Amino acid sequence: MPMITSLSSHQGRPPSAILFAATVLAAMSVSSCGARGEDVVRQILPGAQPAVAPQQLTREKAPDQSEIERFCSNIADAARDRRYALQAEELKQLQAGIDERMKALDAKKAEYETWLKRREVFLARAEDGVVKIYAGMKPDAAAERLAIVNADLAAAILMKLDSRKAGVILNEMDQKAAATLTGIMASAARRVDPS
Repeated sequence: MPMITSLSSHQGRPPSAILFAATVLAAMSVSSCGARGEDVVRQILPGAQPAVAPQQLTREKAPDQSEIERFCSNIADAARDRRYALQAEELKQLQAGIDERMKALDAKKAEYETWLKRREVFLARAEDGVVKIYAGMKPDAAAERLAIVNADLAAAILMKLDSRKAGVILNEMDQKAAATLTGIMASAARRVDPS
């Protein structure tokens, strides 16, 4: 309060000098408060952006290594269990897919075996009929027809014919065709597979 009395004693001074003195006193008191860490008053110029108050950044305490290790060791069992559960689920899905494919494969196998039996019965009947037809043909006509037919089928027919009749038919054939059929019949007659 002594300063205020000293200001009031100078009443003859102009009001601008008093206003200047009051501003200087206010600035001094503000600067002394700012030095202690209290609020700071800032002047804003006309047309300027208002000053943004500086935000106080709070630092979080960084976890030390032992906390991290404890955390990792605490969740390791749960993470391992979850990983095993996911792997088990994936294996179950794979097993279900394999089971479905096995069922489809078994169904196809049964279908194929049924078809194969029907084919074998049909071929047995057809072969007997075809062999009888070729047995009744003249040797030169039979040789001409067998040269055109698939070599494996022709060899099978000749093997089922009487050996005398088959010899006469081979005699009437072209040399190359007869050699091919003879080779097939000889390899079919072997007891051991050459391969």
